[in-house]
Amino acid sequence: MSTVEKETLGFQTEAKQMLQLMIHSMYSNKEIFLRELVSNASDAADKLRFEALADGSLFENDPDLRVRIDIDEDASTISISDNGIGMSRDEVIANLGTIARSGTAEFLKNLAGDKKKDSQLIGQFGVGFYSAFIVADRVEVFTRRAGAPADQGVHWESTGEADFSIESCTREERGTTVVLHLRDDDKEFANDWRVRSIIKKYSDHIGIPVQMLKKDAAEDKEEDAESEAKAPEFETINSATALWTRSRNDVSDDEYKAFYKHVSHDFVDPLTWSHNKVEGKLEYTSLLYLPTQPPMDMWNRDAARGLKLYVQRTFIMDDAEQFLPLYLRFVKRGGGLQRPVTERVP
Repeated sequence: MSTVEKETLGFQTEAKQMLQLMIHSMYSNKEIFLRELVSNASDAADKLRFEALADGSLFENDPDLRVRIDIDEDASTISISDNGIGMSRDEVIANLGTIARSGTAEFLKNLAGDKKKDSQLIGQFGVGFYSAFIVADRVEVFTRRAGAPADQGVHWESTGEADFSIESCTREERGTTVVLHLRDDDKEFANDWRVRSIIKKYSDHIGIPVQMLKKDAAEDKEEDAESEAKAPEFETINSATALWTRSRNDVSDDEYKAFYKHVSHDFVDPLTWSHNKVEGKLEYTSLLYLPTQPPMDMWNRDAARGLKLYVQRTFIMDDAEQFLPLYLRFVKRGGGLQRPVTERVP
């Protein structure tokens, strides 16, 4: 990596105080950081798809978009990589140097009509990236914009204090890699099982594959010194179904039943279901299931109830009771395992 043109710049806000306040006030659940970074990676893939409509060369002979997550327990790091649009040096400074500025929001402003309606962008609020500092005391970003030469890669680094550094680097592949150097108290997020469970919880329905190194391949990497010369094997860990995003005329009964069993962990087919899309000033889609067997706690008025809330394909909230009246508390099963799925598009 080249150190030419290395600069140290200050954040364009109230720096340390603002960043620390935002991180610790806006995110009460530490695992949210992975949801935000995977959503950003999905956005980057979507941006590439749009720009490639006018310039197919941006795919650089690599049209299969994906997100890859790599963990290193020894080094206490977790890396989230995508082969999406990537960023130039100016874009890195603009998007990562200004807290609460969203590259996705800027991108949306440039879309109009059906293009804006059809886009599947998630992170429109410009704060998701900084959630990385919830668990990391140092964050690095390696990126190169699609179509740019390999020597125009960019390396951004910050400890979440008052400034960040940026320098040029050589990066053969397009896209972005975010490397989190975990705090001592947060090393649990460098655990393979822990990361997989978070992806399944929050990002199971992301539209592109979310991949991790195969478990047996990870073991071989540690045991076999020659494994460095072998191509790593990755496996997709998200289902990417998001059945509620499809038209109900295109979904078969067997697909509805299979999806119910996937999200509810029930072995019995649902009694019935309701799939609706509401359009107007507010638009949302709901997919509600009634289980064949009533929940054990159906008569307990204080039992947890509500819907799973998704924005686009990303899980946001569990037990959103404001969307489910008390008299409909049977629309889930006991134990908190079987709940219907809903999506709201702001």
